[in-house]
Amino acid sequence: MIEGTLVAPQKRSYWIEQTIRHWILFKAVRGLTVTGGGTIDGNGKIWWQNSCKVNAELALTFYSCTNLKVNNLELLNSQQIHMSVECCSDVRISRLSITAPSTSPNTDGIHIAHSKDVKVRDCAIKTGDDCMSIEDGTKNLHVKNIVCGPGHGISIGSLGDRNSEAEVANITIDGVRLHGTTNGARIKTWQGGRGYAKNIVFQNIIMDNVWNPIIINQNYCDSATPCKKQQSAVEVSNVLFKNIRGTSASREAIKLNCSPTVPCHGIALHNVRLTLKRGSGDAKSTCHNAQWRKLGTVMPQPCNLNNN
Repeated sequence: MIEGTLVAPQKRSYWIEQTIRHWILFKAVRGLTVTGGGTIDGNGKIWWQNSCKVNAELALTFYSCTNLKVNNLELLNSQQIHMSVECCSDVRISRLSITAPSTSPNTDGIHIAHSKDVKVRDCAIKTGDDCMSIEDGTKNLHVKNIVCGPGHGISIGSLGDRNSEAEVANITIDGVRLHGTTNGARIKTWQGGRGYAKNIVFQNIIMDNVWNPIIINQNYCDSATPCKKQQSAVEVSNVLFKNIRGTSASREAIKLNCSPTVPCHGIALHNVRLTLKRGSGDAKSTCHNAQWRKLGTVMPQPCNLNNN
């Protein structure tokens, strides 16, 4: 039970090297419930000024836990990632409020990796990075009723960095409202990776002034120098975007930027309607190396059906 406020040390010198990555860590606990209506304040300002994506700092981490429940908490101003679920199974997360400034670097809301049978619902997330980041080893994840923004949207990935193998499958993102985020429903993979991201559903989503509302990017590159072209890629297949509507902040509302050697396939768009938030003209789309099909009304249409 967390009923008051936990505040992290303000000075980085208070942290010892062995534990600097984790402020609060629960490891190998079975049948754990964390609740109480309290607040976990990462006091992250000093960390943001010295931000580094290598060895990211996490405020609240659950590692190798089973039958885990986390609900009714407020997480504020994490050093970087607010909450991470790693190598866990049978997880239920609900009624979390996660907040950090839109300018705070790498402050993902909920990060999930190497975990299975996870349900997340009824959360409000406003951060400087992904509202949710879903990474390698995540299987059987169901997300319901999330409000996201500001932030980088709901992201599967990044996957396949440093020529690694990734496996992500059976992901459903249902009933999300995104406001002013830099991405909406996103899948991002690096060139040179291996493995798969498959059986993914983004449905019943409302976009409000969102950049890149629908995006699959198999050429993701988050590097100070250009990434070299590589032949292998994480295979992206059987992805459904259904009942998605709202406004795009960018002219390109749909981007399917897939690998020429490992093209995306089994992509379906069903009842999608995205318009420009401001300005004249219609929203547009781009489509490279993607095999897709249309169900119902799709605006804007990603590409010529015979020219994928």
